[in-house]
Amino acid sequence: MKIHNFSAGPSILPQSVFDKAAQGVLNLDNSGLSILEISHRSKDFIAIHEHAKALVKELLQVPDTHHILFLSGGASSQFFMVPLNCLPQNGTAAYVDTGSWSSKAIKEAKRYGQIDVLASSKEDGYKYIPKNYTIPSDATYLHLTSNNTIFGTQFQSFPDCEIPIVCDMSSDIFSRPVDVSRFGIIYAGAQKNMGPAGVTLVIVRNDMLGKVGRDIPSMLDYQVHIKGDSMYNTPPVFPIYVSMLTLEWLKDFGGVSAIQKANEDKAAILYDEIARNSLFSAVATEEDRSRMNVTFLVNDPELEKPFLDLCKAGGCDGVKGHRSVGGFRASIYNAMPREGVEALISVMQQFEKQMG
Repeated sequence: MKIHNFSAGPSILPQSVFDKAAQGVLNLDNSGLSILEISHRSKDFIAIHEHAKALVKELLQVPDTHHILFLSGGASSQFFMVPLNCLPQNGTAAYVDTGSWSSKAIKEAKRYGQIDVLASSKEDGYKYIPKNYTIPSDATYLHLTSNNTIFGTQFQSFPDCEIPIVCDMSSDIFSRPVDVSRFGIIYAGAQKNMGPAGVTLVIVRNDMLGKVGRDIPSMLDYQVHIKGDSMYNTPPVFPIYVSMLTLEWLKDFGGVSAIQKANEDKAAILYDEIARNSLFSAVATEEDRSRMNVTFLVNDPELEKPFLDLCKAGGCDGVKGHRSVGGFRASIYNAMPREGVEALISVMQQFEKQMG
């Protein structure tokens, strides 16, 4: 039986990427060596690294004003690296609180300067994206979290503002086109749409740096990593390699515009089933619903375990919601095929026939 992986992350990757990565572990491009053992200074890895950067630049149309970095430490390290590098000690940064990850980013940023939380949906269970807040023109930057994996909300558009936008796009990067020129920094953990856990993509505009007036440890300094071309220290070789393979797959798929259409289609049929099915209800406000992480509830809490049991029997893995909120969550990232979503819908319809 085919298993459909709905886990929020580390998450599904394309089967062709698994196949190529497995071969690379055994014998990279007929070199007689594994990707796991080659030097990060070797011509083989330099080529991989350069190709991965070129694919990021092409797929997201990154302008020459921005640097592309592959770093370690996950997106959580960017919660403090951003203010450490960009927020002057007497400066203020603006944040919008839309979930657990943005609240953690706020907590870390408060170590380095004044943080102005412009809006939050916490009191309503993070079921929507706040709107109609005023963005101060004198703030150093505006920090957003584009997609919220736990609560299933997503910015469908980004606010117009005079200050740079810094955005955590960990769970929806490469899922839709974005105008990178509007962002001072974009950062994203790889383990949703780009590759396996272990590498973080950072896209930083040059004019964001060199203004804080503080001594920054070398490993946490964007300028050091830019100068070293992401190789100031040994980079995460294997995650970068698999990310390169995934980006090749995405390019062959037709790029981010093509994957956006596929993602919209998958999300639409699943949300339609949740609305139609008498046993379930959606969590997030309709206009802010994520196309990456679909959160929903069973109307009778006593049916939660039986539904999860039926999901397991039907080959749908990882549907249980985050431990902090419960319910269900279907993560339908780029590599989730439509047939996987259709399999979950079939399980939901079968459950309705049994219990409805």
